[in-house]
Amino acid sequence: MHAKESMYRFTIATTMLLAIGGLQAADKKAPTDAELIGSAMRAAPASVAKNATIVVPGADGTMRTLRKGTNAFTCMPDNPATPGPDPMCADKTAWAWLAAYMAHKPPPSGTGIAYMLQGGVDASNTDPSAMKPAAGQHWIRTGPHLMIFGADAAFYDAYPKSATPDTSVPYVMWAGTPYQHLMAPVH
Repeated sequence: MHAKESMYRFTIATTMLLAIGGLQAADKKAPTDAELIGSAMRAAPASVAKNATIVVPGADGTMRTLRKGTNAFTCMPDNPATPGPDPMCADKTAWAWLAAYMAHKPPPSGTGIAYMLQGGVDASNTDPSAMKPAAGQHWIRTGPHLMIFGADAAFYDAYPKSATPDTSVPYVMWAGTPYQHLMAPVH
């Protein structure tokens, strides 16, 4: 029941972000399911994406499955509310971790992985709640990368934890919070 509630809250938050992006792009034609699937599949290596489940948040707040997959990964297309492309593909543990983050709940145990091979943008490397950069700051643009969630706290000690990270090397995002995770560039 707790996992369902967390996924519901994650779905609602994601839908609100997509709705905001939709309002900003109201003059643009809505993407087709095929375009959404294409966007989502660009998040991960082809060998992962080709068998992944593809979902998109619906207008009612529920996840709509565009394509049922056969592996442990679920991919989601670009979020138009952010200033750059950011489709994501994550395994089950990473999705549960992301749901906990969106619901402001403690992350689950276990290690998960997510791909963002189109890169991504984040409002802050120190504040998990930031929705836009603080005054005088800028969006943190990370090129193609993968993320590791839920590793032992000591694992993260080997990596930089700067507020303004060098995104060309592995670094810890949101260090010292329950939501810290490794961002590892993929070249």
